[in-house]
Amino acid sequence: MRQHLGFLRFSSLMVKVAAWTIFLFFGVGGSAVIALGRLAFYPRWMAIVNLAFYTFLLFFLYLIAKIADLLTQIINTIHKE
Repeated sequence: MRQHLGFLRFSSLMVKVAAWTIFLFFGVGGSAVIALGRLAFYPRWMAIVNLAFYTFLLFFLYLIAKIADLLTQIINTIHKE
């Protein structure tokens, strides 16, 4: 298991970057476009729904990355003893 720690750290970092990128691009950007009325087929209240969904997705992906970080810390602690 120790040989996979590098991959676990790297994948944790990539999930965090993906979470923030998805949130900023799709969440904030999409909500701004909807709120400004650029998409006529969406009502403006959908901007709040869109932002809420991508905020949930951000926290969910960030939680997964934090669990991976915690797992690497547990493995390092076990192997030190």
